[in-house]
Amino acid sequence: MPDAYLALETGDVVEANARAPGTARGELVFTTAYTGYEESLTDPSYEAQVLTFAYPLIGNYGVRDERFESDRVHPSAVVARELTDDVADWLRAEGVPAVDGLDTRDLVLDIREGGAMKVGIAAGPEATPADARAQLADCPHMSDVTDVGERVSVAEPEVYGDGDVDVALVDCGAKQSIVDSLVERGATVHRLPHDTTPAEVAEIDPEVLFVSNGPGDPANFEAAEALVDEFVGEVPLAGICLGQQVVARALGGTTEKMDFGHRGVNQPVLDHDSGRVVMTTQNHGYTVADPGALDVTQINVNDDTPEGLDSAEMDVLTRQYHPEANPGPNDTLDFFDDVLAMAESRRMSLAAD
Repeated sequence: MPDAYLALETGDVVEANARAPGTARGELVFTTAYTGYEESLTDPSYEAQVLTFAYPLIGNYGVRDERFESDRVHPSAVVARELTDDVADWLRAEGVPAVDGLDTRDLVLDIREGGAMKVGIAAGPEATPADARAQLADCPHMSDVTDVGERVSVAEPEVYGDGDVDVALVDCGAKQSIVDSLVERGATVHRLPHDTTPAEVAEIDPEVLFVSNGPGDPANFEAAEALVDEFVGEVPLAGICLGQQVVARALGGTTEKMDFGHRGVNQPVLDHDSGRVVMTTQNHGYTVADPGALDVTQINVNDDTPEGLDSAEMDVLTRQYHPEANPGPNDTLDFFDDVLAMAESRRMSLAAD
């Protein structure tokens, strides 16, 4: 007998098995990644979403906290064809509802054909379809989740590393591996709340302003956008994922919601200058529609959406994908070297003056 139910925005109710009890609601999305489930589940970019794994077995190499990207699980609930006991126990301990025993192929096709949709979930011995429908009825659209930055950002500044380049990382939901990638290359990373003011950044006097990844609609990160507007031309700017979208918006561009987004570890990206195609890890539901003052230097091979933006004149460099993805392709780790090289170039230019 099923003891879990998914109420979809289409009106369908899908039966499943409860692996971790509870009720939840959120935007139903899927990832094609077949490894990195620990990283995905602790990625703040999945906040307020229900994550469906397209790969049928999740948990086949256990759960180890050194692989976590943050200190908690971020999806509102988890859906899979089969979850191992290790993962189910972890999600139960985290208080995150989880279900399996359903045909996730059908679910993924629904999302691909109809786009990311709202879903309500009820799981456990007392769960009913009506409980799931009640969750669906209360589910907001992703663009209306305006407090998402507060949910995922640090509350107070934190400092990592002791290098010779000061990086102000605006934490809109930053993955830990972004911090680690910068520290490994000799940076001191000042991890700042998403609503940090220009005056607070100026006190740090950074050599790079870096806007992180994060969940939801970039239009809801107005404070980060204001920082870009304030420091462009004065400090080199960088961004990853939502960070690219925020930077583009601040520099005259626009963003739009995608039908079902890019989520997985095998997204092909073409670099215009080199003609090289690299495989990337991605997790985003919005994209840059108009780059504004920036040049599009890389595109997604599948749908031509912008994957890399830059401006040599303004010292701006951004990526839509995750160069630091771990595990995942490491073809693009040189992005962090290029970001820090902008700081070195600016330092030399100021010394020459």
